[in-house]
Amino acid sequence: MRKLLNTLYITNEDFHLGRERENIVVRHENKVVKRFPIHILEGIVCFNYTGTSPGVVRLANENNISITYLTPSGQFCGKFIGVTNGNVLLRRAQYRLADDEEASLLVAAHCIKGKLINSRKLFLRLLRDHGEKVDKAKVLFTIEYLKSQIEKVDQCANLDSLRGVEGDAARHYFQTFDELILYQKEEFKFVMRSKRPPLNRVNAILSYLYSLLTYEIQSALETVGLDSYVGFYHTDRPGRVSLALDLIEELRPFMVDRFVVTLINRKQINENDFEVKANKAVLLNDKGRQNVLKLWQSRKKEDIIHPFIKEKVPIGLIPYVQAQLLSRYIRKDIEAYPPFLT
Repeated sequence: MRKLLNTLYITNEDFHLGRERENIVVRHENKVVKRFPIHILEGIVCFNYTGTSPGVVRLANENNISITYLTPSGQFCGKFIGVTNGNVLLRRAQYRLADDEEASLLVAAHCIKGKLINSRKLFLRLLRDHGEKVDKAKVLFTIEYLKSQIEKVDQCANLDSLRGVEGDAARHYFQTFDELILYQKEEFKFVMRSKRPPLNRVNAILSYLYSLLTYEIQSALETVGLDSYVGFYHTDRPGRVSLALDLIEELRPFMVDRFVVTLINRKQINENDFEVKANKAVLLNDKGRQNVLKLWQSRKKEDIIHPFIKEKVPIGLIPYVQAQLLSRYIRKDIEAYPPFLT
């Protein structure tokens, strides 16, 4: 249970929300856990199956507060908006911003700069903690190259030039990715990034977790009232959640890449968790998916101090904080969109 940026997040799947006068009451096994005055809330997000009472829905409706329902794992189920809500104004502002390439570039540049900074920090951390076990010259070269690309982001005059900077940085990043793998190096040799299909075990885990994180970001965007299909960096395409793909850029290095490396180096996953298909695609088998998903859910419960709002946040709620910050920028409540930086 967390209250972040005036949104109440119910992350315990056994909690139930009820109403007492003008308060939201959180209960567990009929015992009151906490009360929240309705006037301090802007939204309620429930990661639970027990749900809310009709009284809570009515109170939310009377105060123009949305209630979003998700499964405990973060899958979007639906949203109660009520009679009046400002989401239509937020989405219209989002569409205007997306149609303006110069304005889109400002948001996209922050997302990509966040990605490159977080990517670079992975290698800085590697040198600090395990400098004696890696090809130091190769890692240092990548660190300096990523630094130069970060500086180039602010010089990009359009989205195409930004995509060029990001593409070059990603290529160098993945060329050095093998250095992050310190144990089970033969079983988890990375070589290069391959997506459709993934051609080795590391790519198989990366693709699986990138997909999970994309769905979670999409749920976060829908929760705050943004259209997940209209992005600023990724172009519009039928069925493509472009805005979710924009936000995943800055979150990949910390939420997925670092987690995958940890799984391998701690030997929490091994070669028996994979299968090879006839087209040479390497995929997690049922046992592997269950193992990774269990560890992923556990990882999301770990707390960090969010670098922008300076509050303790479970890792799994980072996409929701970023979605709220993006909506505040679009509404012009803050001057710029602050990407997540480790």
